[in-house]
Amino acid sequence: MRRLALLTAGALAGVLALTGCSGSGSKPAAGTAELSVSSSYMPQPVSADMAAGFLTITNDGGTDDELTSVSSDAAGQVTMHSTVGGAMTQKSSFPIPAHGRLVFKSGGNHLMFENLKRAPKQGQTVAVQLTFAKSGPVTVEMPVKSATYNPSTGH
Repeated sequence: MRRLALLTAGALAGVLALTGCSGSGSKPAAGTAELSVSSSYMPQPVSADMAAGFLTITNDGGTDDELTSVSSDAAGQVTMHSTVGGAMTQKSSFPIPAHGRLVFKSGGNHLMFENLKRAPKQGQTVAVQLTFAKSGPVTVEMPVKSATYNPSTGH
């Protein structure tokens, strides 16, 4: 009887383990975007009402997507900007190509947190929600770094 109970418990544990892993090894369909976010950070703002944010969005899927908006409880609004030849332009969206990346970095594409509700300090995090045209929204915890932080990798 004890042996039967052990075999049943072992089989049940195996089924539960397989059930928990069922989606982890699956590949996205060829016609979907597979987005991930890395290298996010916000330099501690030197202004009381504005801050910048940087991150990289990688699309490992087979379909293009588009970043259509960004929001955060820490700011009245978050706008997206590109910088080309020293000229900054506000953008309503950014494409994210299939098997490609969208990089927000100092001196290039960046996020502007406007009308800050609180002054983010080094060591804290700021929650940021990214909204895409095709994929579901993604929330990122953006760490606040020193005002002079310059990443050595990722950007």
